[in-house]
Amino acid sequence: MKEQVLRAIQDLAPTIRARAAEIEKARRLPADLAATLAQAGVFRMAVPKSVGGLEIEPATLLRVFEAAGAADASVGWCVMIGATAGMNSAYLPKEIASEIFGPPETITGGVFAPMGRATLEGDHYVLSGRWPWASGSANCHWLIGGAVIAGEGTSEDRKLIFPATDATLIDSWHSTGLCGTGSGEMEVRNLRVPKARSVSYVTGKPVAQGALYAFPVFGLLALGIAAVALGNARSAIDDLVELAGGKKPMGSKRTLAERSTAQASLALAEAELRSARAFYYEAVEQAWATAQKAGSVEAGERALLRLAATNAARKSADVARAMYDLGGGSSVFLSSPLQRRFRDAHVATQHLMVSPPTYELTGRLFMGLPTDTSQL
Repeated sequence: MKEQVLRAIQDLAPTIRARAAEIEKARRLPADLAATLAQAGVFRMAVPKSVGGLEIEPATLLRVFEAAGAADASVGWCVMIGATAGMNSAYLPKEIASEIFGPPETITGGVFAPMGRATLEGDHYVLSGRWPWASGSANCHWLIGGAVIAGEGTSEDRKLIFPATDATLIDSWHSTGLCGTGSGEMEVRNLRVPKARSVSYVTGKPVAQGALYAFPVFGLLALGIAAVALGNARSAIDDLVELAGGKKPMGSKRTLAERSTAQASLALAEAELRSARAFYYEAVEQAWATAQKAGSVEAGERALLRLAATNAARKSADVARAMYDLGGGSSVFLSSPLQRRFRDAHVATQHLMVSPPTYELTGRLFMGLPTDTSQL
């Protein structure tokens, strides 16, 4: 089944590329395309088999994100958010997980950051909050909101899950890149959420027993962002090569492809992208082997995962920028995919999970200093 999901994305790629302008203009993933992706199984890749999911190993799951990002970064981003949200199913009681994540057409999303506030009343939390960056929320059946549970002098960060119809979606997504992700805000006020529909990655442990759930949730999210970025950069190179064959820079009788400076720049970009991608998948495979053998991934390997993710996302942005520059004046027109690849790449790097401070976090750990690893 895992090969079928990857093949389905690859088969859909020409259709997705053809709809790129439509997706960007709509500022969200079209509902029919979201439904098609759900039918392909992309949103069930991280859901346990015990509740009807696919439980696909990380490397294949990430290659699906990469392939989707190569077709269109906004689509890849929505696929990544919906699929990684499925990890929450592993932390829920089986009957609750089946109710939410069991139906094959289900799409979940939301925001993990604890921007909400909740209080416990009996067997329910009363939740209020407003979360930005709610990517793909318009197509979701269920949403997840991170919240601080306050009471009696203590607080806990939990992810609360509620029907999408209980939230107000605010159309505030007017961005420079990843325009088609629909990453506006979601809001709830005094919403009662059953305590059983909440999870904690810090104080809780997965109910599902597969090796996938020994993988760090935040680590997988960072890797997912990087996978989309890698796919976007690969297509930026492909787009430039296609352009170069017919473009003659002003004042030149040779095409861009025949210019030695362009050839060298392309070769350097190719090496940079392949190097980042090789480190990325090496770290993933190493951590996966540990998860299968030991049932957990220790802090050093989690740090390598985060470093590989941040490096891949940021090197991918460098490659997208280099291809945009090589395209010259042709790149600035909205008809050129290079301008969109450039913009999408540089919005992806703004995500907290692959931001420059992650270098400090991982470097501190490599130095052997006391380090808070809860977000790795």
